[in-house]
Amino acid sequence: MLPTKTPTQMIDTHCHINMMVKKDFDVALQEQEIKDAAIILCQAADNQVTRIINVGTSLIESQNCIQLAQAYDTVFATVGIHPNDCTSSWQDDFKLIQEMVKKKELNRIVGIGETGLDRHYPDYNLKRQQDAFKAQIELSLEHDIALVVHTRDARDETLRSLEEFKGQITRGIIHCFSEDQDFANQVIEWQFCLGIGGTITYPKNLYLRDIVCATSLDQMVLETDAPYLPPQIVRGKQNHPLYIATIAEYIATLKDESLDLVAAKTTNNACRIFNINV
Repeated sequence: MLPTKTPTQMIDTHCHINMMVKKDFDVALQEQEIKDAAIILCQAADNQVTRIINVGTSLIESQNCIQLAQAYDTVFATVGIHPNDCTSSWQDDFKLIQEMVKKKELNRIVGIGETGLDRHYPDYNLKRQQDAFKAQIELSLEHDIALVVHTRDARDETLRSLEEFKGQITRGIIHCFSEDQDFANQVIEWQFCLGIGGTITYPKNLYLRDIVCATSLDQMVLETDAPYLPPQIVRGKQNHPLYIATIAEYIATLKDESLDLVAAKTTNNACRIFNINV
């Protein structure tokens, strides 16, 4: 269930609306699908989610994110190559992403990503992922925009990649944070925020709840990763940006803070990182 009283103006810092309105990966959005997104945005706004960062994962999906951002004032885009979408032709795709970022204001681009390292699936190419990750970090720094980092089963490798740029990245997020306390302490020292979503509500994730309890609200942002990883109360169904309110309330209860404070702090963090207003 949703909170009975939700605070105003929250931000979903990681969403894939393009994947909510179509069935297949890496195909361009159709005009009707772009129109269908309006329903999602209205439902989110009804629950005080007034801004959505729609996150790119490949060249085509980054283009889809730009289209949605250009169509709706409440949506902003990030562009990037997800490690699981990092093919042998990634450099060709990256050149086109570079061109998109050169027109970041027109394209409403506020970040690079999601990019990073992923060793979960057996056919990964770590060297290729590392090269693409480094190129995208450098692109975010060149254009002074946010960096959205994906890391899965690559704890040490991710830290080594980020350490090369410590002190330079001041507006970064570790998306869908799932690492340990030592990892959290290190990336927070490097000025990253932790992206906290519906997985914090999963019964098995006691370690994540402990980390959130030990972490200042000044070092967190809220995200859904919709249509993936819905909160426990709707697990098995498609996730949705409107559940930012549910995540915020859960964190408020967990940390014994007011819902208004959780919403205000995390929203301020998101505005700073992505250089947007609510």
